[in-house]
Amino acid sequence: MTAVKEQTKKEEKKSIWSKEEKEKIKSEYGCDIVVEDGSLEDVRTKKAPTDSYIIHYLHEDKLHFDLTRGTKIKLFDMYWDKFKDGLKSIDYGSGTIKPYLWGYQSPTTKKKKRKV
Repeated sequence: MTAVKEQTKKEEKKSIWSKEEKEKIKSEYGCDIVVEDGSLEDVRTKKAPTDSYIIHYLHEDKLHFDLTRGTKIKLFDMYWDKFKDGLKSIDYGSGTIKPYLWGYQSPTTKKKKRKV
C-alpha cells in the first residue's frame, strides 16, 4: 500500500523545466540536468560524474536541488535566466564516475562459432 502512495507522490510532482526548455538547455547552454528537483540525498549521490554541480534555488518559495553537468559559468547563466534572484548557490557534486564513462554501455559481442 505504501508503494502505491509513493508512486502517486512522484507522479504528482510537477517538472519545473518544460520539454522545450530542456531541449534549449542542451543546445544553447551545453548543459545537462542529471537529477531534477531531487532531495539533498539524491543530488549528493556517488553514482554521478565528477564534473557535476549541485544547484540550490528557490522556486515558488520552496528550496529545490538539481544535479547538473556543464561549466560553472554556463550553469550560472542558465539558472539566472530562469530563476533570477532565486538562485542561491552552485556547489561541487559528490560523484565518483569519470565523465567520459558516464552513460557508457559496453558493446554487445556475438559469440564466435567453434569449428568442429
